[in-house]
Amino acid sequence: MRPLGPVSTRPSHRPRVGHRVAGCGLAAIGGATQAVRSRLNGEFGSRLHDGVATAGVTFAVGLAVTGGLITSRPGARRASARVRDGLRGGALRPWQCLGGLGGALLVSAQSITVAALGVTVFSVAVVAGQTLSSLLVDRLGTGPTPPQPLTAPRAVGAALAIAAVLVAAGGRLYDGSVVGPTVLSAVAGLSVAWQQGFNGRVRATSDSALATTGVNFAIGTAALMVAVAVDIGVRGLPAGTLPSQPWLYPPGVIGAFYIGVSAMVVRYTGVLLLGLSLTSGQMVSALILDSVAPEPGSTVGATLVIGIALALLAIFIASSRVPHPWPRRERAAGAAGQ
Repeated sequence: MRPLGPVSTRPSHRPRVGHRVAGCGLAAIGGATQAVRSRLNGEFGSRLHDGVATAGVTFAVGLAVTGGLITSRPGARRASARVRDGLRGGALRPWQCLGGLGGALLVSAQSITVAALGVTVFSVAVVAGQTLSSLLVDRLGTGPTPPQPLTAPRAVGAALAIAAVLVAAGGRLYDGSVVGPTVLSAVAGLSVAWQQGFNGRVRATSDSALATTGVNFAIGTAALMVAVAVDIGVRGLPAGTLPSQPWLYPPGVIGAFYIGVSAMVVRYTGVLLLGLSLTSGQMVSALILDSVAPEPGSTVGATLVIGIALALLAIFIASSRVPHPWPRRERAAGAAGQ
């Protein structure tokens, strides 16, 4: 199956084992920040009583931060120009810039469901959806790497990742009152892998994680502003008020870091391995959060620890015998030059 669009194949960026390991470690750190962002967005949404408006505030903050950084850095401005030129020349297709829509859906789901589910169960649902869609994204070559076959290690790793989050959640998923929020979180998780794949395409064109993050937040903010306008027109202004605590506003900055890390390492790891690495960091961070400041009804027990161990095992299995993510003709040319 041919990849969906042109793929960057610069020999200087051929990934090695060390690059893949470093990428997984950095992605795990990014996943840890995702759990923190989920908790803060959930608290923000519970005070504003409007998940869509909360997501709009989060993305607007992220856009302001990344926009300021891009404006102040000549290299980032040139990278943004490469995105524009790529769209004009056909190297980058317009739909490959829509990764921000997945981020907008994810942040909206955080704001709506985390207060009811807790960080751990929310993470369970998102990761399950993300892991399944990651297999498809890698198979189709939607990200910056060529299509990767569904090998046994990748399939087993994905199955273990789903088992890990189910074990970590314990019996809460069988509570009828959380079925709706859990389904919404899983749907948001399905969009995450596509977001990572599309952002990887923009990263390959721009050669800049910062410019990629700016495109992500620009698209997501535009979509959320439309959604907020529709929400206000249908339901009226939010029932709550904007929080006065400044510590509830950093999720936009955290999101910028998360998106930047994902865009930077996906070309070394592929979407599936990136998602599994993000999962491990997110699960460990959720464990710490639920231990130090648990949500009502959330408990920390042996099942959560076992779930984290299974997630780490899933990463190890999925990363073994991973097909080389660069075209065969480039590898042959590289070998001929040695």
